[in-house]
Amino acid sequence: VQLQASGGGLVQPGGSLRLSCTASGFRSINVLGWYRQAPEKQRELVAVVTSGVRKNYADSVKGRFTVSRDHAKNAVYLQMNSLEPEDTAIYYCYARNARGVVWGQGTQVTVSS
Repeated sequence: VQLQASGGGLVQPGGSLRLSCTASGFRSINVLGWYRQAPEKQRELVAVVTSGVRKNYADSVKGRFTVSRDHAKNAVYLQMNSLEPEDTAIYYCYARNARGVVWGQGTQVTVSS
């Protein structure tokens, strides 16, 4: 099983980025989404989607980020708008099912002028 993420990069404050993650090798996935880890900080939830399409967001990204899931493609997306320097981090794709948790390799997002 693996998660392949893409879409990170360098963007100016106020800009937008879209992250994509495709899952392969899974028989089922209960929760699919994104976490992030900034330098010298703990990894934190950004946004996740359950198999029932319930969405959970970190308070710091509500109203700016939108997570979506394509069940047919086994993919999850994170549309990030109004990016702030505080959003700078490595973003990790995350999947959870009855067998446990799988992490993607991470993609760097840098918000800087």
